[in-house]
Amino acid sequence: MNNFHEEVSFPVSPIGDYFNSSVLSISILGVMETEVAIDVSQIMSLIKSTFLPINMRYSSTMIVDKEGNKHWKQVEVNIKEHVKIPIFPTISNNLHDEHFDEYLSKIALETFPENKPLWEIHIINYPTSNAAAALIFKLHHSLGDGYSILGALYSCLQRVDNPSLPLIFPSSKNVESKNNEKTILSRLPHNVSLVMNGVLDFGWSLLKSTKMVDKETPIRSGNDDVRFQPVTILNVSFSLDSIKDIKDKLRVSVNDVLIGVIFFAIRLYMKSMNHESVKTKTTALVLLNTRNTRVYKSVQEMVDTNSDAPWGNRLTFLHIPIPELSDSNYSKPLDFVLEASKIIKRKRYSLAIPMNAVLLDLVKKFKGTEAAARYLHDTLKNTSVTISHMVGPANQVALAKNLPVKGIYFFTLGSPQSLTMTAMSYMGRLRVGFGVEKGFIDAHKFKSCIENSMEQMIKEAKTNF
Repeated sequence: MNNFHEEVSFPVSPIGDYFNSSVLSISILGVMETEVAIDVSQIMSLIKSTFLPINMRYSSTMIVDKEGNKHWKQVEVNIKEHVKIPIFPTISNNLHDEHFDEYLSKIALETFPENKPLWEIHIINYPTSNAAAALIFKLHHSLGDGYSILGALYSCLQRVDNPSLPLIFPSSKNVESKNNEKTILSRLPHNVSLVMNGVLDFGWSLLKSTKMVDKETPIRSGNDDVRFQPVTILNVSFSLDSIKDIKDKLRVSVNDVLIGVIFFAIRLYMKSMNHESVKTKTTALVLLNTRNTRVYKSVQEMVDTNSDAPWGNRLTFLHIPIPELSDSNYSKPLDFVLEASKIIKRKRYSLAIPMNAVLLDLVKKFKGTEAAARYLHDTLKNTSVTISHMVGPANQVALAKNLPVKGIYFFTLGSPQSLTMTAMSYMGRLRVGFGVEKGFIDAHKFKSCIENSMEQMIKEAKTNF
């Protein structure tokens, strides 16, 4: 990070501050697969004309003032320093899947220069079994969360069928609560229960962030320096229609089905590596967007002072216990979906969420930014997996008229965990990405367990519902 400069622009947000500290450095790695080879000059032009003007942070470095507070300072950007074009070895079948995966793992460990804006774009003009080429976006999490960064990315895209129309996203239908029709007296037991559950959730969350550490298992090495270890990055694709079919039959959300599939896959992998570990208490951190809307807004709307979907890092963590694998739920994997749905539904609006935010603010106020970052670091490190889910366009999009996008997915980097998982929908598919500690978790076996989990759930949904 740069030393003190006299000219500063605007302060770094608290979460952005924590995500770029001595104990944490979290980044987002996005992959955009294309149907045709990429014109490098066109990408350079788009970066200058469209990407950089989106937000001042993209043309700013992080500096520290005399009081030790971090700020964004706008600088001149040399675009060529931020665009990387690797050269892969020549191979007989001309499909570079292995080289592509190795390259993702390589750049996952690389850190950003402290004297330049915190982003990079990698142009991979080599075909894989998935696409003709790919763009890789690596951005530091202090620039914004997934909602902000993807919202900015979507502003650079246009529909293939009709560029003049706005992008379409899958609808999110929520069942209206009947509690609004009840009297204050009839709601009293519910309100008392809400407060009690909130206090219990907060207490458990506090213990998980400080004292209660998940045991070492086949998905958690417990290494103190795990965030510096090499990672293997892979992904798997599922039909969104199959997931929606399960959703409709169980009357849950797509996110509930996703979490259930991941939980069952984790237990299948643990069972394959160490049978006794399936009953070990294992905790997941599920990331949630705390904005008042789930609909993507334009960049102009996000940077507006009174926006209900402001730019920045507006997220929270839910501690979710992963159900144990038993003889009964091994043959009924949809129980994992139902259990995940029940817990998330109760915790999504738990009072523990604002209480945890207040606690983090108090830690920063009385012990400083580094202490707050350490608390956040331990919240991640004491659990076994982090899961985040983003929604992508339902229709095909293009980056300029002649560069149609075939697939989009993303990863999070730098978390002090042996396993991180992400998911993103696009064009009727759900891409589940995962980064695993190299040499500790067998990435290909884990991928097989995810596929097996999905297959078993589809089979049970067709058989029993």
